[in-house]
Amino acid sequence: MSRETTDTRPQVVLERPEPAIAIVRINRPEVRNALNLTVRQQMADIFREFIDDPDLRCVVLTGDETSFAAGADIQDMSQLSAIDMYMRHTERLWGAVGDCPVPVIAAVNGFALGGGMELAMHADIIIAGRSAKFGQPEVKVGIMPGAGGTQRLTRAVGKFRAMRLCLTGEVIDAEEAYGMGLVSRVVEDDQVMATALDTAKRLSELPPIALAQIKEVILHGADAPLGAALALERKAVQILFASRDKQEGMAAFLEKRRPQYTGA
Repeated sequence: MSRETTDTRPQVVLERPEPAIAIVRINRPEVRNALNLTVRQQMADIFREFIDDPDLRCVVLTGDETSFAAGADIQDMSQLSAIDMYMRHTERLWGAVGDCPVPVIAAVNGFALGGGMELAMHADIIIAGRSAKFGQPEVKVGIMPGAGGTQRLTRAVGKFRAMRLCLTGEVIDAEEAYGMGLVSRVVEDDQVMATALDTAKRLSELPPIALAQIKEVILHGADAPLGAALALERKAVQILFASRDKQEGMAAFLEKRRPQYTGA
């Protein structure tokens, strides 16, 4: 968690290395990419534009080599009242990330603490550098996680591990985060972005409707009774049998060639 500074640079930068892949980069290195309101607003604006982008297939969300995001901006938060917090409606800003229709990969180097860890948990895949640090230290400044830290974390790692991290504010390393199911993959620090982009490239070559259905069923099925979740899964499979990509994928398999998916 870090202090606010005034900066006229864009605090979130969008890069498009190719039409199918977007990189969303938090750009406040002087405060270890602390999440102030401006960062959240700029990030939400970018993610909302992704909804109507027909070329986009995958998003990589990252910070820099030293910090993914070191938490919320304490200088900013220290001045807020309860009504101020309510009026910000930051849940709508976070929701823009969580509702992204294409897969989101969090590429994490350095610190992912507090809101930074919550932001990473809005992604679908988390790739962490070996030196990365994760934690929900909000209790140490008299508050608690407020952007999904108590809920997404519990669903990811279970009640007792979530209780430990949220109640103690303890910071853990990437290997421990991987062991408890919080992180998808751990790689060397200098390979985080390369691995994330390689994963994004592979995802971009897969059928986008199938990817969207997989993401939707996993996210919504997790909170449904098993029977309802299985029904949701079956319906999604049935929908995919109507797609041209299903025909292309199976034809390519039988013909022993590389499929060409169009998202139709």
